[in-house]
Amino acid sequence: MLLPNIVIAGEWIDMPLMQKASAKKKPVKTKPVKVTGKSAAGKKAGTNYDDPLAPKRVAEILKRLDERYPQVTCALQHKSAWELLVATILSAQCTDVRVNIVTPVLFRKYPTVEAFAALKPEQLEPDIRSTGFFRNKSKSLVGAAQRIVNEFGGQVPDDMEKLLTVPGAARKTANVVLGTWFKKAEGVVVDTHVHRISRRLELTSNDDPRSIEQDLMRVIPRERWIDFSHQIIHHGRALCIARKPKCAECPLENICHAADKTWSTVEIHKAAKL
Repeated sequence: MLLPNIVIAGEWIDMPLMQKASAKKKPVKTKPVKVTGKSAAGKKAGTNYDDPLAPKRVAEILKRLDERYPQVTCALQHKSAWELLVATILSAQCTDVRVNIVTPVLFRKYPTVEAFAALKPEQLEPDIRSTGFFRNKSKSLVGAAQRIVNEFGGQVPDDMEKLLTVPGAARKTANVVLGTWFKKAEGVVVDTHVHRISRRLELTSNDDPRSIEQDLMRVIPRERWIDFSHQIIHHGRALCIARKPKCAECPLENICHAADKTWSTVEIHKAAKL
């Protein structure tokens, strides 16, 4: 759902060499290669292959994400909490690029939350049709605006419990608004990228977003929840692509054991997949 709104330049991190004991099994770019034992790079990073949730391994993942994706943030263009809420609701099953095309026109036509609240859903439908599921989204946006005007004085609440009462603001959306606009780490955004990559990295074995979020909240330090989500989302767009991950270019390669890797210098874990 979410992309960073900046392009981060930098050199790709060189791939570590395999230990001599595994030298006969060379990595390839088309199929994952199982390499037995622990690589020298893995040992140096403090990786515990028997415990993917080992604090040293989690810390190393966070360190490498920081190095590769510094200062990332939400890609959805917005100038207020309300605009971010609207953009996040529209981003469901839609690309951030498309949403960023639609919202500038939308906010010029309806510049305030009160303007949205005065609409009927069918009036809004033509303006957001290209984002998909426009009928449901129109109902959510008008309903959200009316609740915010009637219950919260026209201001998007900065409290999770209150925000979850707003139509269209499920937990993922609430986390985006609270984290990006209000800088409040109340949870971890679990979109399709976070869902997929957190499983590949063996940070969770669950499949439903709420359970995944709870697992990530336990292993990721709270002060990293907001940035972690943005970084993983960017990583999913740039390198850890669902259909064909660019493992040879990935800074996490030698501490990732995903079963569908396209390049590997470490052993593969069959359970580490979407």
